[in-house]
Amino acid sequence: MTTNIDNSQRTAAKVAGVAGLLAFVLVVFGNYFLLNPLIVPRDAVDTARNILAHQTQFRLALVCFITYAIGGIVLLTAIYVIFVPVNRGLALAGALFRFVFVMLWLVAPLNSLGALRLLGESSYLQAFEPERLQALARAQIAASFDDYYVGLPFFGLAATVCAWLWLKSNYIPRGLSIFGVIASVWCVFCAFVYLIFPNFNKIVNDYIFDSPMALFELIVSFWLVIKGLRPATSSQLQAGSA
Repeated sequence: MTTNIDNSQRTAAKVAGVAGLLAFVLVVFGNYFLLNPLIVPRDAVDTARNILAHQTQFRLALVCFITYAIGGIVLLTAIYVIFVPVNRGLALAGALFRFVFVMLWLVAPLNSLGALRLLGESSYLQAFEPERLQALARAQIAASFDDYYVGLPFFGLAATVCAWLWLKSNYIPRGLSIFGVIASVWCVFCAFVYLIFPNFNKIVNDYIFDSPMALFELIVSFWLVIKGLRPATSSQLQAGSA
């Protein structure tokens, strides 16, 4: 562990904080204000009608998700710069885990664009009944749910590595780092269990899988924007070396 924090780390911390906050706003706005109001559970016909009637809103949600992925690349780069002096190997592992999550996240907009194509007016679609096309479009959108939960273990592993590095570096409060480690490990556990036992979400609500980890990342983003990185004190350095 090092007590020295250079200017590149300080700049990266601000960038990471801003990127984390913007990513949170984009994913919440895109999901809960733009996309979700258009999706009617277990009703492909009404969902298709909503999407066609509000196609700009639907496409704007996709842009939010793509921008979220761009922010994820910026965030993982900044986090890597922060943690290279602490542990280069773990910093790289955390960045790669988050990169895989971002790539899987981008499959969701592709699925949604596929759904739009199925609901379009291209001549080759006339070979299929409208109800079948609507059902296929709804299945395309539902596949985005699977994309997220396949990517969630990678997101959780990235957060676990970063939380551990926050703990070792003492760049943020120790209690917050410990909460981050626990929340991230919990997310990884839930993600794997859910992939094996899909009814697990009837025991533990889906939102509880990743909400503690999301809360940790949100608090850290605010901390980095407002406080930045704090150098370890001599007593912390001695404790980390013990």
